Amino acid sequence: MRPTSLARLLPLVLLGAAALRAAPLTVGFSQVGAESGWRTANTESIKAEAAKRGVKLIFSDAQQKQENQIKALRSFVAQGVDVIAFSPVVETGWEPVLREIKQAGIPVVLTDRAVEVSDPKLYATIIGSDFVEEGRKAARWLAEKTGGKATIAELVGTPGSAPAIDRKKGFEEILRGHPDMKIVLSQSGDFTRAKGKEVMEAFLKSPEGKNITALFAHNDDMALGAIQAIEEAGLKPGKDIIIVSIDGVHDAFVAMTQGKLNCTVECNPLLGPQLFDLIDAVAAGKSVPHRVVVKEGVYDQSQAAAALPTRQY
Repeated sequence: MRPTSLARLLPLVLLGAAALRAAPLTVGFSQVGAESGWRTANTESIKAEAAKRGVKLIFSDAQQKQENQIKALRSFVAQGVDVIAFSPVVETGWEPVLREIKQAGIPVVLTDRAVEVSDPKLYATIIGSDFVEEGRKAARWLAEKTGGKATIAELVGTPGSAPAIDRKKGFEEILRGHPDMKIVLSQSGDFTRAKGKEVMEAFLKSPEGKNITALFAHNDDMALGAIQAIEEAGLKPGKDIIIVSIDGVHDAFVAMTQGKLNCTVECNPLLGPQLFDLIDAVAAGKSVPHRVVVKEGVYDQSQAAAALPTRQY
């Protein structure tokens, strides 16, 4: 081939290489499910940000089953995605599939929930809330509200999940400094409104239930279900039983303006922008923090009316 021909081809070769570098990322994302308003808002934030950035998002709903999630992760590997992100249903049982993903050379970003593995290098980073601190915040608020005296019922999240484990841990940590605050009933409501109502109904019918003065719910949806059960039992939620929950969803603020919920600890689901900043960095081989914590607040009834119009989820 003559030099002039090479000269003509060179710009085309360079253009092709640039196009390859600029190709949109393909990201596989496995979501826990759609068990709550928080989770719905989280999914919408992730999908919207992917669309905004031109990312090809392969989305899978695990329907709160670990086996569905593991199947999805293996499917992402088979499809040759650039990055895998997921919010794990539970903390344990991920090591084999994460090792498969690492062997395939695909980086992993965890969102919202952590996993328990022997090698933390099996995932690049995790972005989410400090669930232990959320539990502490709920307990501190309740201690101040009740003067350090409360007979507490607890609605726990999905058994084995990071938020359920950590929120309970943080809450009980603060209670150790308040001997007159005791949890007398504790059961999983699986983070759903329907299950929260069902479990609270059982609590109120039990011998210990007659003495409940406070409720700690691991998320707002369970608290909202419990409020229905409390009202149907002829009691006044927010007065006869002081209620603190976690998430900060729109319906929780509505309940606070109605005097039925006393406090919600914020857990921000709008992780899309920050998540894809991390995904972009990881895909480019850049160094990222192993854990990124989202900043959040605590809202009680006195703040609800003013904050409600600005809530995005």
